[in-house]
Amino acid sequence: MNNHEKYGLSPQYWQDRYDQGKTGWDRGGPSPMLLEWLASGALKPCTIFVPGCGRGHEVLALAKAGFQVTAVDYADSAVQSLQSQLKHHQLKAEVVQADIFQYCPTQLFDAIYEQTCLCAIDPAKRETYEQLITSWLRPQGKLFALFMQTDAAEGPPFACPLGEMQKLFSTGWTWTSEPKRVEHPMGLHEWASVLQKSANQ
Repeated sequence: MNNHEKYGLSPQYWQDRYDQGKTGWDRGGPSPMLLEWLASGALKPCTIFVPGCGRGHEVLALAKAGFQVTAVDYADSAVQSLQSQLKHHQLKAEVVQADIFQYCPTQLFDAIYEQTCLCAIDPAKRETYEQLITSWLRPQGKLFALFMQTDAAEGPPFACPLGEMQKLFSTGWTWTSEPKRVEHPMGLHEWASVLQKSANQ
């Protein structure tokens, strides 16, 4: 049994979650932490990548704020919904339906916004995902991350304990801000952190 079969993390699995309305991770709007980063100027218009974007509330907020946004999701419903919303609000972003582990961008990004992708993938693939994030960012690019915290034995969402995240994102990374607790409507919480890729990676 491969990991997709073990956890059911196939395109059809995510499509079924959308079809059944089992999308508890979806706040119905952008994360308050993203809005805080935008308001404070910590995150300024640039090229930015949003993996596992879902219905893309954050993509819309970033596009509205003048960012050049590229977003990827596995589920057709999520991609179609986001494309429809972009058209409705007359906003522009590149939206791609793809397996994040097979996605090859044509450019390096200034920033990556990580909110619901890391906690949705098989934990056994986290090191590979970190390597991908590193490869997608330009030197000294920044990762704006919200690490999901949950006591559930099985996911998704899979727990992203802060200590494990600090170990995962250690070599080649600088944590530029103190982690900040962000409450989540599911009754869980996230740790929000800003990381910077080293100049020589």
